[in-house]
Amino acid sequence: MTDVVLINPGAARTIYQNLSDDLSAIEPNPWTRMLAGWLIDRGFSVAILDQDAFRWTPEEVAGQVKKLNPGLVAIVVSGQQPSASTQQMTGASLVAKAIQGVTKIMVGNHPSALPVRTLMEEDVDYVCDGEGPLTIAGLLKGDALESIPGLVWNKVSVVQNPRAALIPIDELHGDAWGMLPMGQYRAHTWQCLDGSPRQPYASIYTTLGCPFKCSFCCINAFQHSSTYRRRTPSKVVEQIQHLYQVYGVKTFKIADEMFVLDPRHYLPICEGLAALPFADELNIWAYARADTIHAKDMDIFRRAGIRWLALGIESASEHVRDGALKHLDAKDIRETVKAIQDAGISVIGNFIFGLPDDTHESMQATLRLSKELNCEFSNYYSAMPYPGSRLFDETRFEDLPRNWSGYSQHSSDTTPLPTATLTSREVLEFRDFAFHCYFEDERYLSMIAGKFGAQAVEHIKHMTATRLRRAA
Repeated sequence: MTDVVLINPGAARTIYQNLSDDLSAIEPNPWTRMLAGWLIDRGFSVAILDQDAFRWTPEEVAGQVKKLNPGLVAIVVSGQQPSASTQQMTGASLVAKAIQGVTKIMVGNHPSALPVRTLMEEDVDYVCDGEGPLTIAGLLKGDALESIPGLVWNKVSVVQNPRAALIPIDELHGDAWGMLPMGQYRAHTWQCLDGSPRQPYASIYTTLGCPFKCSFCCINAFQHSSTYRRRTPSKVVEQIQHLYQVYGVKTFKIADEMFVLDPRHYLPICEGLAALPFADELNIWAYARADTIHAKDMDIFRRAGIRWLALGIESASEHVRDGALKHLDAKDIRETVKAIQDAGISVIGNFIFGLPDDTHESMQATLRLSKELNCEFSNYYSAMPYPGSRLFDETRFEDLPRNWSGYSQHSSDTTPLPTATLTSREVLEFRDFAFHCYFEDERYLSMIAGKFGAQAVEHIKHMTATRLRRAA
């Protein structure tokens, strides 16, 4: 008998439509690993079922659970980034209904943002408000429910226990790779435009949390804190070395909300990676901000195997960025992108349409800025009121998506935030227009051909040939 089964739910076709066939990434879920590693270190027997990786039906997951005969099932609702957690509820809800005859708890970003509602609406016995290790351990040990930190449970009415203290990040190492189907995971296609292998692939955390408070972000709902926890740099290097040597992984995502923030953290990691004999084989991408990155660090980034940096630019309008609590200077954005590209590192520009102060004119300006920057890849998002974000708290109920899948940027029922001058539909139509306008632009395709070759151009054309269906 297994003490606990951790499930990474999935509903790829609903969330990504046919992008899930070959274009979207399939990532090893970090939180299932981190929970597993922490619990194993304390003597519990653990199994992981990755529904997303295998594309199992809910009934197939339930069959796997029955074979393992666990004392507890923990459905881990966390996506490839914090904002992707809510859309994972599409699969999590179906899995919870399919699994019967065993105690169930939901844990993750979305349950932490809406713990009481999750308990009331979902077919689970408990919900975890917070990261989960101490809550799950309390249930496994048979502690009195009133004493288990972070537990949300039903007595006569819903009881929400105080959250657990945050755990030192080195204890959440997540070194449970042998429990995962490592052959199933693949990187984003854009990360491998240079011909790097999409498989094998791994996603890791070197920090947890973010000190910034952007209105559209929901990360702090999970941790109830802007605390920024850093792994010991040498342990990060050891983990990457282990994955390379044991599983042949060369393609990595550093999933931190903000990897390039504290040079006392990221520089020792980069120096350690650069010293590895296989550093030139690595293809790593990570998040940064235009106001936290420094040109002098570009050389060590590149020598460490960082080939892509993602920048949250969001909008061309300083007024719109300020309204979203994202204070950046346009001059800094342009200079940062150029410095990164001059160092031979590619840039992913992240842009958002439909932030509260957006107008059609400001969205047009954002599209123009993205085309001017001509990043190697651009992500175009519609502003979404994710549970746990300030936008969610400020959005009228009638303007929220009707289904959890509606929080996905790529689902057919995507329902972005309306603004004072734009309907939800207008924002989404502009987002889809901007995507094709950018990736079908000859200046962009010429840059891709020059940097990555004709095969990369053909891939971009294959990507833009895929048109997302949107509900009428």
